[in-house]
Amino acid sequence: MKKTILAISMAALFFSCAKDNSQDAKMNEFIDKLMSEMTIEEKIGQLNLKSNWTYFQTNATLPEEAEAIQQLKEGNMGAFYGFTNMQQIKQLQEIAMQGKHKIPLIFGNDVIHGFETSYPTPLAISNSWNMDLVEESARMAAKEASSVGINWVYSPMVDICRDARWGRIVEGGGEDPYLGGEIAKAYVRGYQGEDLSADNSVMVCVKHYALYGGAEAGRDYNSVFLSRQEALNGFMNPYKQAAIAGAGSYMSSFNEFEGIPATCNHYLLTEVLRDQWGFKGFVVSDATAVNEIIAHGIGDQQEVARRALQAGLDMDMGSDAFVKTLKKSYDEGKVSEEDINKACRRILEAKWKLGLFEDPYKYLKEGRDSVEIRNAEQLAFARKIAQECQVLLKNNGVLPLKKNAKIALIGPFADNAKEMEGAWAMSHRADENVTILQGVKEALEGGSVTYAQGSYIFEDEAKEESVTYGLMKMFRPDMEFPSVHPLPQSTLLAEAVRVARNADVVVACLGELNNMSGEGSSRSDISMPDAEENLLKALKATGKPLVLVLTTGRPLLLNWENENCDAILNTWNLGAEAGHAIADVLFGDVNPSGKLTTSFPRANGQMPIYYNHKNTGRPHGDTDPYRKFVSCFMDVENGPLYYFGYGLSYTTFEYGDIKLSGKEMDQNGNITASITVKNTGDREGKETVQLYIHDIYSTSTRPVKELKGFQKINLKPGETKTVEFKITAEELKYYDHDLNFVCEPGDYEIMIGTNSNDVKTATLTVK
Repeated sequence: MKKTILAISMAALFFSCAKDNSQDAKMNEFIDKLMSEMTIEEKIGQLNLKSNWTYFQTNATLPEEAEAIQQLKEGNMGAFYGFTNMQQIKQLQEIAMQGKHKIPLIFGNDVIHGFETSYPTPLAISNSWNMDLVEESARMAAKEASSVGINWVYSPMVDICRDARWGRIVEGGGEDPYLGGEIAKAYVRGYQGEDLSADNSVMVCVKHYALYGGAEAGRDYNSVFLSRQEALNGFMNPYKQAAIAGAGSYMSSFNEFEGIPATCNHYLLTEVLRDQWGFKGFVVSDATAVNEIIAHGIGDQQEVARRALQAGLDMDMGSDAFVKTLKKSYDEGKVSEEDINKACRRILEAKWKLGLFEDPYKYLKEGRDSVEIRNAEQLAFARKIAQECQVLLKNNGVLPLKKNAKIALIGPFADNAKEMEGAWAMSHRADENVTILQGVKEALEGGSVTYAQGSYIFEDEAKEESVTYGLMKMFRPDMEFPSVHPLPQSTLLAEAVRVARNADVVVACLGELNNMSGEGSSRSDISMPDAEENLLKALKATGKPLVLVLTTGRPLLLNWENENCDAILNTWNLGAEAGHAIADVLFGDVNPSGKLTTSFPRANGQMPIYYNHKNTGRPHGDTDPYRKFVSCFMDVENGPLYYFGYGLSYTTFEYGDIKLSGKEMDQNGNITASITVKNTGDREGKETVQLYIHDIYSTSTRPVKELKGFQKINLKPGETKTVEFKITAEELKYYDHDLNFVCEPGDYEIMIGTNSNDVKTATLTVK
């Protein structure tokens, strides 16, 4: 029987490979013929990507539209981004299909965490540690986006971030390269599906390649200073895993690396991405990034366009640098036809793989959007995934709340549908999001809830106005906006205190506005905004039990909150079903199971802070008191307030000791590390069991620990499960000083636990 199954499997593999080879041959034959008929100008035109002329401005000038349409008619357009109206997309595709070669357009968009149905932000989703949910979130978003004609999404963002000041931390999967790699693969599987040519699959664009999350001081668009070894070990794995998973495209990043902007960095775009990892798709620049190379000071537009093309960039987003200069560079012998052909072919191949040459209108089926967008399935999933993203940071027993309690729900985020979405939400239906107030009201059984806004975000009205309306004022300077402080702050505060005093428990809903994280939203100080902090202190003074519900796009400084609040639930930004999902956790219908994927610092001066740091020659413990002449701060502990991997539950879990199937392993072998986990509480709950390793002695210095595996398990009260991790040389490898990917012989600490700080340890010897 086993032989029969093996024979069938081998036959299936053979026919699958034969089919793939046949398709590749058919594609190559088609593209060879097409390119033989194209002029240099037409090939360069395929490298051009333009935005929707109303993407930022609702009153864009007619010349902007006319220029784009003219370029399209002349065959100087490969793709558009920013269109979400099916009729507009169809009209543009019709113009493209009237061209001499009938080359279809690709339509891209920023589908970051859902489309019209907003899901939790990527940082929030990473806290679920549930790759099935990550994959399904991408699949659901692909269904929605493709139903209006979008077939290319600028997601996932897989940049590793160790500095919470960086606004774009909200778009990624946290600080760990192993977990980031697992998340990247799940997103690619979800978006692209099993068949990229299906009309409900979309091509991913992995961003931002590379090392964008390592921006100095957490300031967006800033320079990155990393060695190649640290880049490969600490940051690059998610990009690599996305390539292995079959990602269709990548987006270059704004930052420089080793003195060369990433958009024209041959080492990144060609030597690593293509030559080492075998990536076969195309690379697009970030918006206007080609022109922005000029500001780095290495050439004018013609020069930087040449350098970008020859480094391995295939498509220019929004700069017009390729269409305006490459023909001139070709005529002058500065770029070859082969340089242009490589880029053109990669884009044509993407269009072939999406099935657009076979049917340019495959994504434009009338009525599909009315079925796919924000339907019952989408909303049910939005609630389900939001339940697992929330992280319980503290609880002295006040949670879960009783459904018959008198609750004071206070704060600027308690009844604020729009602010549930987070940064880079593209939904036009933000007003339909479920608020926390709505969710709590629906969950009550005999109890009551009284709401008060309580405060604004900042005491300074001008500062709050800048954050609230800054982006809109940039593109709509003539528009009038309502006041952000229509009432005195003191009036709001007095009402909040009155409401709190009449309640059994106070739930304070505070945090960051959507615009306080995301692109261009770096903060030098990640403290709680001052008006909210003052509100929280006033609520504490009432003596009522105090629960803090945080809506945020990044880790915040929570020292006072940790000392003074009875419970802290970090919900991040949860999207369309935020209110329902938060109420599910607050009242205990769902047991919180989220675990942090970012360290929460104690002070701004600690950043960047991350669990997988290296030791110094004068190491100092995370919680040891200050001592001179060792690596520590005088005024704050070295360790974070909340560790990577940390998260509480309404139940408790007890870990046994690690058992290794063998104390020694050769480099071709494997061992199993196992541990028992018992639910010692009275509630059913989920626990993420985390595996870390540490190479005790190595030829290059290694981090104090590195995540190398995890499993999320469900345990009933009193239930015990044995969790097993298979360890091979692959889990122990790293890039050494010569950039060889090696597993070195010697002793390794094997650590398993509930978070990166609370682990059991065993020792494994590799021969």
